[in-house]
Amino acid sequence: MIIREFRPQDLKTVLKIERDSFTDPYPAHLLRDIYNLGAGFLVAQVDGRVVGFIIFWIRFEDEGHIISLAVDKDYRRRGVGAALVMAAISIFEKFHIKNIKLEVRARNTGAIKFYRALGFSEEKIIENYYEDGEDAVVMRMDLQTDSLHGKEYRPF
Repeated sequence: MIIREFRPQDLKTVLKIERDSFTDPYPAHLLRDIYNLGAGFLVAQVDGRVVGFIIFWIRFEDEGHIISLAVDKDYRRRGVGAALVMAAISIFEKFHIKNIKLEVRARNTGAIKFYRALGFSEEKIIENYYEDGEDAVVMRMDLQTDSLHGKEYRPF
């Protein structure tokens, strides 16, 4: 598996993964805009095929934010998502980011377990966060104490 920067020609595959993964996927123009604004945008590639992606940015001077993470359904539970998160963490660490936050649907227990396994913890609930009214769980990782950097990820 190769983790590399997103290229515009990856957009079609990223959109398919996005649509297959989320009930309210980001539209193509928004993904393009995020990329053009300079957000971190990495893809995982296996045998020349894009099988996952992560989008992230520095939201405040010392806080990173994971905007989106998705893996092709045929490649889930194979370490692709963890590799993408670890690559983003490595970039955040280079910029001396102290903590990372993300939002996940409250009912998405699989994603919550995944992020816990990586060292994230639940910080708070935001009611009615998603367009359909579902709550979000805000998860946080303190990079000074919680990072898996140098540790082995063990899938749940």
